[in-house]
Amino acid sequence: MPRARAVGAAVDIGLIETIRARGGGLPWLGRHLARLRTSTAALGVPEAPADLDDLVRFAVGSGDRGDRVVRLQLTGGRAEIATRDVNPDRDVAVVVSREVHVPYPHKTTRREQFGRALASARRRRARDAVLVTAEGCVAEGTAWNLFWWENRTLCTPAADLGILPGIGRQRVMELAEVTEVRAPVAALAGRSLFLVNAVRGIVEIGRFEGEPVPRDQRTAELSAAFWPD
Repeated sequence: MPRARAVGAAVDIGLIETIRARGGGLPWLGRHLARLRTSTAALGVPEAPADLDDLVRFAVGSGDRGDRVVRLQLTGGRAEIATRDVNPDRDVAVVVSREVHVPYPHKTTRREQFGRALASARRRRARDAVLVTAEGCVAEGTAWNLFWWENRTLCTPAADLGILPGIGRQRVMELAEVTEVRAPVAALAGRSLFLVNAVRGIVEIGRFEGEPVPRDQRTAELSAAFWPD
């Protein structure tokens, strides 16, 4: 990932965090802000305002609008915050993207590969897509991390493929023993698959490449434990 280039006061890269608000609370806010700090240091971009925590909480309010998604974008040290409804889709249809995955270790505004993959998936009447590396390894979705059950083992693409270190991914790895692998698309055939991010939590994949995906009770158990009390 190239470092940001500043020209005068202009900075050509922004950092993004999408944060779930539940009943007025922000269960993963600390983790999001920690990831943001890691990325600003790694990319050499201006740090977030000191009162960013308060700004996010103010945008959420008391929770009288129900669960929300908070989108935080930090550009040149300036924070822009907006909220939207939570997408309720379940049992999503996912296809394999023809877009080759480029390492994305920081959640930046340079998301063109994911935009192209998502647009192509929608044209194929799927809800979303998973990207594959040039070496043929399954990497990540357009806004989520991938997991699957391989008999008794819960698997996920290896971090060293250059995938985003998702907050949801981190949570699943706290709840269960997970094996990080470099796997071809063929390894997913017939497996029970699910996606995860810090906004949606765990969402089962209902169809993969047009084929039905088997359910696994262990996924439901992880989903029930995903959000802290």
